[in-house]
Amino acid sequence: MADFPESGNFAGFSILSRSSIDGDEKAATLCFMEDQQRGNRRKTKRFSWIAAGFLLLGVAFLVTLLSPIPGKVKRGLKEIFAPKPVVMSAANEDLLRQAEERIHAEMEEEYERKIAEIRKQLESDATPPPAVTSSQLGTVTDVRQLRSGIPFKTELNLLKGETASKERVSDDSYVASYQLTVKVPAPAKTVAELEQSNPNLSKMLPGLTGLVEKGEVSSWFYKLYDKKTARIRTDANRLSELLSKHNLYDCETILQLRSESGRRVFFLQAEMDVVSDGSDGDRLPKMPDSIVNSTYYQPYTSFGWPKQTRTPNPMIVGFEQRIAGAEKEIADKTTTAERKKWLQSRIAMLKRGIVDMKGRSFLIAEYDPFIVIPQDIMSTKGDPFAPSAGDFAVVVFGDKLYPAIVGDAGPTYKVGEASLRLAKEINARASSYSRPVSDLKVSYVVFPGSRDKDRVPPDYDHWRQRCYELLQEIGGIGTGFELHQWQNLLLPPAPPDVPPAAPEPPPVVVPTPPAVGTPPVEASPSGTPPASESTPQPDAGNE
Repeated sequence: MADFPESGNFAGFSILSRSSIDGDEKAATLCFMEDQQRGNRRKTKRFSWIAAGFLLLGVAFLVTLLSPIPGKVKRGLKEIFAPKPVVMSAANEDLLRQAEERIHAEMEEEYERKIAEIRKQLESDATPPPAVTSSQLGTVTDVRQLRSGIPFKTELNLLKGETASKERVSDDSYVASYQLTVKVPAPAKTVAELEQSNPNLSKMLPGLTGLVEKGEVSSWFYKLYDKKTARIRTDANRLSELLSKHNLYDCETILQLRSESGRRVFFLQAEMDVVSDGSDGDRLPKMPDSIVNSTYYQPYTSFGWPKQTRTPNPMIVGFEQRIAGAEKEIADKTTTAERKKWLQSRIAMLKRGIVDMKGRSFLIAEYDPFIVIPQDIMSTKGDPFAPSAGDFAVVVFGDKLYPAIVGDAGPTYKVGEASLRLAKEINARASSYSRPVSDLKVSYVVFPGSRDKDRVPPDYDHWRQRCYELLQEIGGIGTGFELHQWQNLLLPPAPPDVPPAAPEPPPVVVPTPPAVGTPPVEASPSGTPPASESTPQPDAGNE
């Protein structure tokens, strides 16, 4: 233990402690200053590196701005974040174009109809009506058959009212009551029901009975009649002309069948309307002016193929004339803005059609045998029983079987339609305005997924052979029946334009010297060298 002085036991300790603290403070201060200097040097070094880093980044940024990299980055970001474009198959593009053409044709027809009504009204206004002294009161009943075949009864009650200003605001002064009754048909499901339309079906197609027993009604039958009734509902609400009774009941059944081998069949039983569209400059370079200049004739079909020659499609001239007429109407100051907008849309559609006709050819209804399937069925995805353009089909009527293909798409609210060529083969009196079969007696046996891989011009012999092979997969053809043999009514297209080959140089004739002691042979009067052992006469068949 250390000894401390008596006076102020803690004083010495205090002084010693204070001295020690002062020295420690000085040392600590010196250490702090040294640490601060070292820290400043480290900060200076860190600042130098950071500044250099920022400087390099700035230089790199400037270099990047002057390079093509920003554009690539921008395009890359657009590709990542931009909405993906909808890619449409060529078949769906054809269906869309046909639908657009049909809608435009209907709009054009409606426009012409309204113009005709206005013209008729103006003409009638020029003639003063006869004088009327009083109104006829009472009940008027008119029972008649509408053009659409629907029994229709109208009853008009004329009652004595008050002044027009009062009746105008009265809710019960002008009232109509309208009720429409429609029976939705049931599909034919058995061979017995199918043979009510054609008693020869099971004889012509022996395998049909087994197929129908295991088959089922296609959902397209119910969808078809849903569309029909929806159309009727819309037209009834607008007091428009209704779907005709004939077109309402145009489908007996739609069945989906499958053979033991797995071959699918889309079986449709209906009537047969006529389609008269299509064009092909390669096979038919000239068409009547009435068709070329028609605003309703469609030059396309759903089935088409690349052009084979440079011969232009004859319908292009009509399209160009319609474009010129539309442009002239747009330039007219009296044309309304709404009409101009419609004409501009029409011009764009016609120009797309010209491009299409320059690159492809199509079936011609007057010459090619094909059938028409509703557009919504042909454009559907995921239904293995839905036919597509180019699929093979056999049309059965009476005791005849006609090979064909699915060639075109039609309206979604009706079925049973075939080309004019097929229609006239069934009924010579058929035309674009007269159907060959009005009853539901035509059976359409369609083979979904059977179309050829390559699209080429019609080859009727190949179509017949493929239809025969497909029928064999579902039971074959009955004894005593055969597939119809189509004849080609059009000349085959000219071969592709090929530059003429350079003429070959004439052969060099080296005369053979006569043998020793043999006199030279003189030329014959015709100039043809005579035959000899050294110069054989050419065969006449190779000349």
